[in-house]
Parts: sequence; C-alpha cells; structure tokens
Amino acid sequence: MTELQVPLKYCLYARKSSESDERQAMSIDSQINEMLKIAKNENLNIAEVRHESKSAKAVGCRIEFNRLLQDIKEGKFNAILTWAPDRLSRNAGDLGALVDLMDLNKLVSIRTYGQSFSNTPNEKFLLMILCSQAKLENDNRGTNVRRGLRAKCQRGKRPGPPPLGYMIFRDPHNPNLENKIIVDPERAPFVKKMFSYVTVNGFSGRQVNDFLSSEGFRTRTGKKVTLSMTYRMFKEAFYYGDFEYPVGSGNWYKGVHEPLITKDQWEKAKEIIKTYEKTKWGSKSFFFGKLFKCGICNSGVCGEERYNRFKKRYVYYKCTKYGGTKNCNEKYIREEKLIESIATMVNEYKEKDLQVHKKITKEVQRFNDMQRLTLGENAKEISHQTYIEYVLKHGTLQEKRNFLDCLDGQLFLKNGEVWLEKSKKIGMELAHQ
Repeated sequence: MTELQVPLKYCLYARKSSESDERQAMSIDSQINEMLKIAKNENLNIAEVRHESKSAKAVGCRIEFNRLLQDIKEGKFNAILTWAPDRLSRNAGDLGALVDLMDLNKLVSIRTYGQSFSNTPNEKFLLMILCSQAKLENDNRGTNVRRGLRAKCQRGKRPGPPPLGYMIFRDPHNPNLENKIIVDPERAPFVKKMFSYVTVNGFSGRQVNDFLSSEGFRTRTGKKVTLSMTYRMFKEAFYYGDFEYPVGSGNWYKGVHEPLITKDQWEKAKEIIKTYEKTKWGSKSFFFGKLFKCGICNSGVCGEERYNRFKKRYVYYKCTKYGGTKNCNEKYIREEKLIESIATMVNEYKEKDLQVHKKITKEVQRFNDMQRLTLGENAKEISHQTYIEYVLKHGTLQEKRNFLDCLDGQLFLKNGEVWLEKSKKIGMELAHQ
C-alpha cells in the first residue's frame, strides 16, 4: 500500500528544547505558524497540533512525543508534520521507534519544511542519516562544551554563578570580553564577618545565621539566607581562592578572583562549624557537666534536659549518683541559675585578683576591637559583666573553660548552688556581701 492510496491524517508536532544549546532555535509558535502555511499550501489534513519544550537527547523523556507514538500505533494519525527531522529525534531509541512504525505501515509519511519521508528503503535510510547527523552534532557540541569548561577552569575561572560575596561583571563598553568575577561590595563584608565571628568568637552556624538575619542580609535575588545555606557557605573554598569543578570530581584549580579570607581562616572555620554540626539543633548538649563535681559525695555532675507542656526545653545539672544512693541527695540546679552564679563568681574574682582582671580585660578589649573593625561607627562597647554572661550563655566550650580557668580551682555543686573548692561558697552569698 503506497502513500497515495492512503488518506493522510497529520499530527503537527513542534518542539523546542529547554536546554541552553538550543536557546536560539526557532520558537514553538514560529514552527507552528510555518507548518500551518505548508499545510494550507499543500492541502494537508492537520488533525491535531501538539508541542512541548523538552530535549530530544534522552530516550522516553518527552510526554507529548510518546503520546504521539502511541496514537499512531492505535491509528489516530498516520503522518507527522514537523519543522525538521531533529525535532523528532536526536537519539537512536526514538529514531528506531519511528522507523518501526513506518515498517508496520502505521506511520506512512513524515513531512518536514524541506523534505518528505515515506515508507521506502531509500527515504527511511535518509531519515536515519539526518537524525543520526543531529545526534552526532549534539554529541560533538557536548564534547566541545566540556573542553571549553576545562579550559576556563585552567584559566582560573569557575563556570557558573559565584557564591555570595561575589558578582559577575559584564563590560558594557566591550560586550565581547569574557565576564569577570569581582567582589560584591554589598555582601562581601558580611562574608568576612561570618568567618571572623566563627574563628575569633567561636560562633556556631546558627549564631552566624541569626546575625545575618538581624542585619537584614539577603541573597542576590532578595531572599533570606537559610541555615543550610549558611553551612554551605562555610564549605565554599572559593572564598580563599581555590575551587573544585565539577564538585566532587577531585579536580581543583587556583582561581584568579580576589580571595575574601585566608585558607587558614577557612580551614579553622570549617573545623569549628563541623563540631557544631555534630550536635544537631535540639539534641542533648550539656557544656558544664564535665566542669563540676558534687560538693557532697565528690561524684561527677551530668546534664539532663526536660520539656514543659509548651515543648520548651530546660537543662538541669545533677550529681551522677542522685537517686542511686542514699548517701547523696544533692539537688538539681537549672542551667540559667548555674550561669548566673558563675558570672557573678568570675566578676567577683576579677575585682579581687589582678591577673584575672588583666585576662578578662584583654578578652573584652579584643571583642570590642573586633566589633569596631566589623561594624564601624555602629559598634557599641560592652561591659565586663555583659561579656562574661554572653560567653557563658553563647560561647564555645573552650571559651567557657578559659573563663573558668581564671578561678584556679575546682567547681562544685552543693545544696543547689555553685561553690569554688569546698571551702568557699559562691553564688547567692556573693550577692549579700
């Protein structure tokens, strides 16, 4: 049965890839308009028009194309009108499906802008050559793109958008010049502060994220920086000058962009952040447990978390033998009271001990200097007491230890209060001196 003996019922099929390699291809509307002109001039019976924006490189990924093949199998259409052979196929699988339908006389004709393919050996062979040529061109294009990306990396320029703190510069006077990655004057200072707060003050990722939120920091698209984004920024080697491409490949390059931090800062911050990541938000974290002993039985002290009916978390500290022996009935102490007592104790020793005073004053001065360096005129100096309470509440374990080392003695819990050594009661009594 020949093409002339069979009434042809066409489906007009238009496709435009959503991928970058076909951004300049004829639009779907343009394809349809041109095909309709051909159909009118040649009196072709167009039963239906279908279109989609999808690449033809992979097999079975085009919903409308797959539906078209099924409808041809069921006899709804027996001919296709499309702009060019590569609109139908750029892979062997889809090409094979079309040829199989032609062999079965289910697909009688494929009409394009400049050619027509019927169920004859020569025309099917030509169709296969043209579609294979499209696949070859596509494969070569992919090879050339990968080669170009490697060459770009070797020149010290990372493909894709830069991380926050940088921006792409396009020369308006010379559009032929390659784009440059430059420092973002609006966001780069925040990135520097982030790493400084972690490496100098021991901030956690959550504390840094809270800082960014309080300062109104936004991405280039105007969105708030999430906690996960903050953690990813600390893993970004681009900030000290290197980059890996593709990510996870192990291929590292030296960038030509201006670093915002040193490699030492990046490595130190990464380790500190990693420590915080191991203790997830909401998990058990009891900083003071290992620093105290029970003032009654000399056992260790451990932390314990509890929640009220509103799901608010509270932390208590107690003797490890509490409830397990009749010889110790030490009371619980809330973490808030513990911190308050320690802060009072450290402040008292500051006033009485010259060495302690010098050490704390030095730490406070360092903090205030950093504030002035990062915040400029907006920086406000803090008092000794404020800084002590801040470190005890929000500082790292090492920072807390540094303050407690000033006291040069063993800390105890006794009768629900904080003691230094066994002979000297601190806490509430200090308030009455």
